[in-house]
Amino acid sequence: MYIGIDIGGTKIAGALVDPGGDIAHRTKIATPAGVKAKDIYLCVVDSIDELMRISGGKRSRIKGIGLGIPGIVDTRNDHILAAPNIRLTGFPLSARLKRKFRVPVAMTNDVNAGLLGEAWLGAAKGLDNVVGLFPGTGVGGAVIAHGRLLLGAQGAATELGHMIMDVNGPLCHCGNRGCLEALTSRWAVERDIRMLIRQGRRSIVTRLNKGRLIPIKSRILKEALYQKDPVVRQVMTQVSLDLGKAGISINHIFNPRAILLGGGVIKACGWFMLPIIAKTLKSDPFFKSFNTCRILQSTLGDDAVPLGAARLLQHGFGRS
Repeated sequence: MYIGIDIGGTKIAGALVDPGGDIAHRTKIATPAGVKAKDIYLCVVDSIDELMRISGGKRSRIKGIGLGIPGIVDTRNDHILAAPNIRLTGFPLSARLKRKFRVPVAMTNDVNAGLLGEAWLGAAKGLDNVVGLFPGTGVGGAVIAHGRLLLGAQGAATELGHMIMDVNGPLCHCGNRGCLEALTSRWAVERDIRMLIRQGRRSIVTRLNKGRLIPIKSRILKEALYQKDPVVRQVMTQVSLDLGKAGISINHIFNPRAILLGGGVIKACGWFMLPIIAKTLKSDPFFKSFNTCRILQSTLGDDAVPLGAARLLQHGFGRS
């Protein structure tokens, strides 16, 4: 059995996974807010302890622990270089878990793990060249090329949310202007909806969200789209066009079999967004006559990262 852990800013989700990818048990606890790295570590330990008890309490049954981390992970040096939304930067998480549980531990960025999971058992099953794009709170990216994750010199490769789409565009949290994240993330969607409403455009978002314009959850966007709200349709159409344009660049750079889209916004609004994204991708004149790249929607949901984290152990780190 393998243990996969998804360490998120709001929750820590774990799974006990057999070699075929069946999940025997799941755990989920809230990530404590504003605490030190050691407290997050203890929460991870609690999750692993529960999964080990379910497995029979024998460490010999556990072949390894895989971790999906919301940040940049230097896999060669087993080091968390940056974790902007959770206090794990520089914390020796892998080393501590190895010492405590005496089993192999592997960790990678959570989006990398999610794409590994989808390539193993989800929408991208069997594809050895696939790109993942996950618009949500930010925009995460991951690439599997010839069956292996692309990691870069420090594990910071494929941060696709920070490719620059418009040099004069809105300021991104990373400090650059016009990043894909600054155009298509949920905070960018909220910003653009607020701007249109302040300009006098009418929208049912105000009513659906009980008078608030921040945060605007994905379910609110979904309902507004179903009710054909003109403000939300305008914003989400532009977001979809921008994701499609990003897909054109991704196709030129990586030539994947598919671009897989996932995350909360896609889960809620994919029915509206994916046809626009696919149509935009197909409009590229260069690939028009021989393009084989497909647009896929993720299918594993919250299981993708724990499954992908477990997959890290099964065939060696970085293999899909």
